[in-house]
Amino acid sequence: MKSNYLKIFKNIIFLYLVIFLLNSVTIAQDIEQKAKDLISKLTLEEKIGLTVGDGKFLESKISQDENSEVPIANRNSRILIPRLNIRNTSLTDGPAGINKSEAPEGVKDYTYTTAFPTSTCLAASWNTELIQKVGEALGNELLEYDYDLILMPALNLHRDPNCGRNFEYYSEDPLLSGKISAAMVNGIQSKGVGATLKHFLANNQESNRRKYNAVVSQRALREIYLKGFEIAVKESQPKAIMTSYNKLNGYYTAERPELLNDVVRKEWGFDGLYMTDFDMHYGDAVAQVRAGLNMIMGGSKYEYDEITEAIKKKNLVESVLDENLIYNMKLKLTSPSMNGHTPTFKPDLEDHAKLARQAASEGIVLLKNNDGLLPLKNKMKIALFGKISYYPIAFGTGSGGVRSFKYRVSVNDGLKNAGFETLDSMEKIYNDYIEKIKRENLVPPYFDNPKMRKDNGIVGNQAPAHFKNRLVAFSKEMDVSKYKIKEYESKSDIAIITLGRSAGENYENGYIPITEIELNLVKNISEIFHSAGKKVIVVLNIGGVWETASWRDYADAILLLWQPGQEGGNAVADIISGNVNPSGKLPDSFPLKYEDVPSSKSFPGQPIEEPINSFYEEGIYVGYRYYNTFNVPSAYEFGYGLSYTTFKYSDLKLSSSTFSSEMEINVKITNTGKVPGKEVVQLYVAAPQTEIEKPVRELKGFAKTNLLQPGESQIVTFNIDAYSLASFWSGLSSWITEKGEYEVQIGASSTDIKLKDKFNVPEKIVVKKVHDVLYPNFMMKELSQKDK
Repeated sequence: MKSNYLKIFKNIIFLYLVIFLLNSVTIAQDIEQKAKDLISKLTLEEKIGLTVGDGKFLESKISQDENSEVPIANRNSRILIPRLNIRNTSLTDGPAGINKSEAPEGVKDYTYTTAFPTSTCLAASWNTELIQKVGEALGNELLEYDYDLILMPALNLHRDPNCGRNFEYYSEDPLLSGKISAAMVNGIQSKGVGATLKHFLANNQESNRRKYNAVVSQRALREIYLKGFEIAVKESQPKAIMTSYNKLNGYYTAERPELLNDVVRKEWGFDGLYMTDFDMHYGDAVAQVRAGLNMIMGGSKYEYDEITEAIKKKNLVESVLDENLIYNMKLKLTSPSMNGHTPTFKPDLEDHAKLARQAASEGIVLLKNNDGLLPLKNKMKIALFGKISYYPIAFGTGSGGVRSFKYRVSVNDGLKNAGFETLDSMEKIYNDYIEKIKRENLVPPYFDNPKMRKDNGIVGNQAPAHFKNRLVAFSKEMDVSKYKIKEYESKSDIAIITLGRSAGENYENGYIPITEIELNLVKNISEIFHSAGKKVIVVLNIGGVWETASWRDYADAILLLWQPGQEGGNAVADIISGNVNPSGKLPDSFPLKYEDVPSSKSFPGQPIEEPINSFYEEGIYVGYRYYNTFNVPSAYEFGYGLSYTTFKYSDLKLSSSTFSSEMEINVKITNTGKVPGKEVVQLYVAAPQTEIEKPVRELKGFAKTNLLQPGESQIVTFNIDAYSLASFWSGLSSWITEKGEYEVQIGASSTDIKLKDKFNVPEKIVVKKVHDVLYPNFMMKELSQKDK
């Protein structure tokens, strides 16, 4: 009887699923037909106007921030074609939050936005459920502030730590990047607004960023640089994809039909809109339209005229515009602004601030904790060193920042909010120093060289206006004498030093080494406090990978805060006090020195001053794939992070010892410590290398446990299929799972492997054959294990 009820229940569920799918198909068909009907009523001028700048030349004025050195997209919707009720798409930049103009001076009722942790900090949480909640909060702010589309997430890989925009991106690993991006998109789009994957593709540097040619092998493209985008497209169906400025294997990405159509639309099933990155102005607008580009942004009169002339001369037919505009119209027809939504301008910013704090605390990585120093057992009196302790770096600079935030909590304020006492005398001295930096407005050392001066129009010793938000972060650290350190030691129980780094669009400033002043500060504070029997904690308020080997031995504990958004100070205080147990894990490998980075010999390209070609000579060996395979030690490995508790890994079970089409993997995680905690469980697979070489292990899955109480266990389940095991064979243009013995490795990091088991693939599996496209335009000698 029970089995009959179960069958009936399953049949009902199946019926509902079929009805839902049929209804979805019907709705999609209705929207497409409406789009075609609207396009048929457009004049040629209107078609070109919607293609170039999304109506920029169909209205009198588009707002733009004239004080910005980079194009920052931010505009609300307006009627473009009244007779058809067609509006422009209201959009704004991300990815740390809505990046609209900052509050004008004296305005009381300004609509602020939440500054969430930057992407790398979010990725360090390895928590897709949490990321989806952040996406939902962003979607709510977009909806209630009258936006249709946000230009995020950005998921270019962390190929090299020098890239100034790494804070906008997630990780060195495509699986982690793709899964987190999909969670973010699903969260944002659950509110009816759209998200945009960017910058597509191989946009991994800022040097000559609008014109360089990324030279990448087909295998590296498929396995490393395309893979994250593929995961995000298939698992979240974003409303839009933004192409990158750069060329890829000889052609601009916005002009490659084999990339946009063959790979993304045909192979991945993408049904959204393509737009260019803003203000390219040097590409071929006709080639972009012919490649399937739907919206040329921000759009220039030259591009408008180029398309107009091409149609007149029959070099471009109007029907191509019609086909491309279907995607523009579908985006508009499903947007809140064209469906009568009335924004409240009152999103729940208080609730979003709590979420930002939680996300920041889950992204913080505990790198070092000698003798269980953290959490601090009582509310100690703290000597708080470093200008960034009082002036937090919540996010980087450029379009990836957040100009419209209301506040940002410093480490100093966060500690005081948590009940710790800091020294008032130090607070005053550091705040006076910060005000001095602002008042003097001197060019920071990083920018004080001929090239930077020329690029930024710097004359004399005064910093330009657009340096306003980077001045303190890039200026010299305050030098503190040994005499003053001893004075502060005598008045305190423990020292905390915050070291900070900003970075941003247009620059390769993601890996500025520790300065002599900073190194001496850490060294002198450690020696003086240690001689008095007191401890030293270092907090890193940085955007991404940084050098730690030269100074880490001085500190008793190291906390990696990243660029944590507006609630960073509260989040780090939560960790220091023990209110939150750190559970973040590194989304990147931290090298012992920059020269150990696999791309260091070829980054950013040739010639180095203004690269024309950037050769991805490391091939598939990016990040941990390189360090582990070539036995290069790192300071902190990919996936690494400490906790205040301990975890036991046990009971690894594979659904079969022989692989056919898919496999289930289960592992038991038990909290064996004394406090509640979360663990990031990482699934790696070591594949046979009989016919093609591969990294020694690759991440194939991950999961974050619930908050486990002491003694509590949780079964974590992974599923893998043939595609997830496959490598790309360029000669056959196919994804192939090689036959042989595979090893499942369950780890707490990419080197801390806790459990292993093996399974066999009895025969080679040709998983899928794909388009043979995107071949590099240079002969390449890629890094190989034969070079060891």
